[in-house]
Amino acid sequence: MARNELSEVELETRFEAALAVAVVMGLQVLVGLVSRAAEWSLWELPWWVWLVLVGPELALFVVLTWSRPRRRLVVTGRRRAVSLGLVACIGLGNAVALVALLGSILTGGEKSGGQLLYKGLTIWTINVIVFGLWYWELDRGGPRRLGAKRQRVAPDLLFPQMTDDRYAMPGWKPGFGDYLYVSLTNQTAFSPTDTLPLTLRVKAVMGVQGVAALITTGVIVARAVNILS
Repeated sequence: MARNELSEVELETRFEAALAVAVVMGLQVLVGLVSRAAEWSLWELPWWVWLVLVGPELALFVVLTWSRPRRRLVVTGRRRAVSLGLVACIGLGNAVALVALLGSILTGGEKSGGQLLYKGLTIWTINVIVFGLWYWELDRGGPRRLGAKRQRVAPDLLFPQMTDDRYAMPGWKPGFGDYLYVSLTNQTAFSPTDTLPLTLRVKAVMGVQGVAALITTGVIVARAVNILS
């Protein structure tokens, strides 16, 4: 990989993906502190359960931003496996929070529409970021895919710029922002929009995200609106 390509990967990793992970941590900490101050619970779980979920997020943030552990993982060939494992832990934690919130609704524990909307919006937003990280790590071997052109690695996602050169800048390659947009559109439309999944693994991830988004908006938001009205 050329030095300028490596610098582009470092920039994307440190200042785009890491920033997204920092947003996730901020949301988790904020909802935890608000839950403590307002004495909110999550299906009888204590407020600090939100802070427990920050653990894998902090670990991923360190891997993305701290040069020494990241380079060590790259040298040993474990960077992508560790990153995918941490992203999976973050996604699992958010799924647990979603299930707990649904359990709280079904048992009559959610009495405040505003509280329910706040928790649901937090889970929904984190989901967008987590699945954006998933697509970023999965497509063509992960963020170091900038060398994939020479290696002819098959893409997992088909972007519009890949179908017609007229719509792409010379040497265009998808960045983290593109994958975050794919996640956002898939979550709001419950299906792919302008970017199509090509491999079974990405189709599976998109399917899981669509189901989670449907539950979040169809059940949680509907219940919150019903309480508020």
